Amino acid sequence: MSVRRRADVPASVRLAVSVVAGVVAALLPTWQTLVGALLGGWAVCGALYCGWTLAVVLPMDAGATASHATREEPTRVGAHLVVGVASLASVVGAGVLLVAHQRAGSVVAALLAVVVSWLAVHTSAALRYARLYYVPPVGGVDFHQSEPPRYTDFAYMAFTVGMSFAISDTDLASSRMRQRALLHALQAYVLGTVIVALTVNLVAGLAG
Repeated sequence: MSVRRRADVPASVRLAVSVVAGVVAALLPTWQTLVGALLGGWAVCGALYCGWTLAVVLPMDAGATASHATREEPTRVGAHLVVGVASLASVVGAGVLLVAHQRAGSVVAALLAVVVSWLAVHTSAALRYARLYYVPPVGGVDFHQSEPPRYTDFAYMAFTVGMSFAISDTDLASSRMRQRALLHALQAYVLGTVIVALTVNLVAGLAG
C-alpha cells in the first residue's frame, strides 16, 4: 500500500519539490561562484528527483509497472524534457567551470553535477522504455522470461545501454524501441565522452 501511495505522486510534483530543494542549495555559499552555485543546485535537484523516482518505481511488480508506465500525465513529457535539458546543460557548464576555475567548491559542484546528470539521463531512459513497452501495441523488447517485465528490468536495460552503448542479453523487437535505444546510446556516448574529458582536465589541473 505504501508503494501505491508513493506511486500516485505525479512527476510534476516530484520535479517541483526537487527544484525548490535545488534553489535552496544553490543559495549556499559553499559553491564560491555563480556557475558553481547553479551546478550545485542542479546536483541537489537532480539527485532528489532521481532518488525519489527510483524509490517509487523500482519496488513495483509487473502489473504496477504497466499501470504506472501507461498512466496519462500531461506534465510527464515536460518533466523528462526538463531533466534531459538540465543534464546536458550542466555537463557543458561543468566543462566551462573546470576550464576557468579551480576553486574547491566549484570543482565539487562540477563533479556532483556530472554524476547526477549521468544518473538522470539513464533514469529517464528507463521510464521511457517502460512506457514504450506497455503502450499498445505491447512489446518491443524480449527479456527472455515468462513473466511480464517490471521497472527493474527496464532499469537494467537502460543502465546497460548507458554503460556499454549497446544492448546486452535483451532483444529489441520493434522499430520504435530501436529508435529510442539509438537515441539513448548517442546521449550516453556524448555524456561519457564529456565525463572522460572533464576527468582528464581535472586530473591535469590538480597535477599542475
